[in-house]
Amino acid sequence: MLRTYVETNPNAQAAADHAAATKLANRIWQVADLLRGDFRRSDYGKVILPFTVLRRLECVLEPTRKQVLDTQSLWVGRGSKPDPFLPSASGYAFYNRTAHTLADIAGAPEDEKDNLPKYVRGFSDNVREVLAQFRFEEQIKRLQVSGFLHKVVSQFADYDLHPNTVSNHVMGYAFEELIRKFSEESNETAGEHFTPREVIKLMAGLLIAPDMDEIKVPNMTRTVYDPTCGTGGMLSAAQEFILQHNAQGNVYVFGQELNPESWAICRSDMMIKNQDAEHIQLGNTLSEPYFRDKTFDYVLSNPPFGVEWKKVKEAVEDERDNLGYRGRFGAGTPRINDGSLLFLQELLSKQKPVEEGGSRLAIVFNGSPLFAGAAGSGESEIRRWILEKDWLEAVVALPDQLFYNTGISTYFWILTNRKDPAHKGKVMLVDARGYWVKMRKSLGDKRKMINDSQIDDIMRLYGDALSLADDESHELHGRVKVFRNRDFGYQRITVERPLKLRFEVTEETLGEARESKAMEKHFGEGAGVEAFADALKPLMGQSWATKKEAWAGVNAAVAAAGLPWSKATAFQKALRDLIGVRDPKGEVQLKKGEPEPDPELRDYENVPLDEDVEEYLTREVLPHVPDAWIDHEKMKIGYEIPFTRHFYVYAAPRPLAEIDAELKGLEAEIQKLLGEVTG
Repeated sequence: MLRTYVETNPNAQAAADHAAATKLANRIWQVADLLRGDFRRSDYGKVILPFTVLRRLECVLEPTRKQVLDTQSLWVGRGSKPDPFLPSASGYAFYNRTAHTLADIAGAPEDEKDNLPKYVRGFSDNVREVLAQFRFEEQIKRLQVSGFLHKVVSQFADYDLHPNTVSNHVMGYAFEELIRKFSEESNETAGEHFTPREVIKLMAGLLIAPDMDEIKVPNMTRTVYDPTCGTGGMLSAAQEFILQHNAQGNVYVFGQELNPESWAICRSDMMIKNQDAEHIQLGNTLSEPYFRDKTFDYVLSNPPFGVEWKKVKEAVEDERDNLGYRGRFGAGTPRINDGSLLFLQELLSKQKPVEEGGSRLAIVFNGSPLFAGAAGSGESEIRRWILEKDWLEAVVALPDQLFYNTGISTYFWILTNRKDPAHKGKVMLVDARGYWVKMRKSLGDKRKMINDSQIDDIMRLYGDALSLADDESHELHGRVKVFRNRDFGYQRITVERPLKLRFEVTEETLGEARESKAMEKHFGEGAGVEAFADALKPLMGQSWATKKEAWAGVNAAVAAAGLPWSKATAFQKALRDLIGVRDPKGEVQLKKGEPEPDPELRDYENVPLDEDVEEYLTREVLPHVPDAWIDHEKMKIGYEIPFTRHFYVYAAPRPLAEIDAELKGLEAEIQKLLGEVTG
């Protein structure tokens, strides 16, 4: 019986939640109608996002608002600072000290313009820190100047965003939809902010489901980390997955985010869930890692695709050069125009030691990290390090057109430092590109989605992969390949062929002699090289088969002109470059008694790690170029994962007769249409 990770589907409401969130986001976005004309389209989100966060926080605090005010009055009356007691009164780590609400601010006279700023300043410091990332007070002043403040406040005061009405799950969807709309208006990249929830759900399942036995242990504790956490979708999904299978479990989430608005939404969500908001930090993970010395049970991320890391180059290279493997980037650094593999190394640095239980990691990539970079490059060395450490468990290919900002194909990399015995030394390639349904309405570049049933199918495919790879009769056998780690390694050999020359003096030779810097240095500029060119004139039209014969002829001509000859290497090389002509039948040039390689004929071959390179040369190269040899000093070890090559299926071209018949049919149809037009 095949092993399976799928049990029951606890998220049957996902489609309904998404629909409710879209409806809510569209309603909230109607505020843009008030702003149109006085605000640029790219500024709509700067108003709508912070007001949405503010209203959500207000709704959460509404049930305990009176209790907070009473507590404040009590301790002020006793001459003490009330702040230490207000979180207990509110039931959350945040609170508001004022009696204001958006509703009473909306209903206040126009001259009470300071009520909203006073209300905002009445929040606890952790909320004010969140709103500051939106530059909220600047937006309030703009609304006051434009005369729209009361209208905007009135509209938001009308939204019921209490968790009893709008769950955290739906609110998360709604925030992401608002960000997507904001990004569209600003011509920004929505995919830098969040990942489609069905992709997150699948990712969390593949990451955590193999640990199901441990997850169900009563009162277990797990930590989850996302170094590019955006609005917190991946953290929430991982937490929900665990708690759905163990409601008594303890799950603590941690994250860092570069974008201030996304960070503010994520942190406010953590506060509403009564989780430690200090676990969500603002900053660039690559240059300023907040959780540098902490490790986690599960780590997952969707870093930006193909984004350069020039801004953090100094910090990254300093860590690489000074800390080596004690830091995050000891294995190497990729090209400056794509920092994807830097984020992967950040994930790997957060693995718990195996003796402490180890960790599982998941990351979303485009195709580039699988194969970009030749042997010896930073990318190849990073892949080599990971595979030789036996950390890569699987690569899962996803359908294209899944993300909002790009239609390209994407992949999950699943990694762990605690592989079970059946997976040791192996990597699974899982082809899930066929699991998708077409969306009724495209969202940016997102035209496809993976439904719940397909998520279950992919998780089964993943769980059964090792068995399916061995069962050629199974209908899903072709969707899975299993390789040894070494199978992705190769020896990049440099194949050399000898430089073969004949020698001659032509009209072009004389012109090149006059412009040769090396000859100028030997004979002198101006008259010197002119004299050398004149000395060669009597040799025009002559050709020599060997260097010895050519040198004898040229030496005699130079001596006859009274010019000096030199045995210096620079002169000898310059003369050979001047009168030597590549010729397959020419003389083999020697260097220290050995054939000199011809750079123009140099070639490179990738040979599997387990194959003898000399045997490969004899079989694959020498039958075509018998004089070739391998320069062993230039050999490098490389690693790549050519996913699409392993799943390529040859499709025979259509018969020529069928193509010809189709062309004739089209030609007849065109002639008929032309006849109707001219008739």
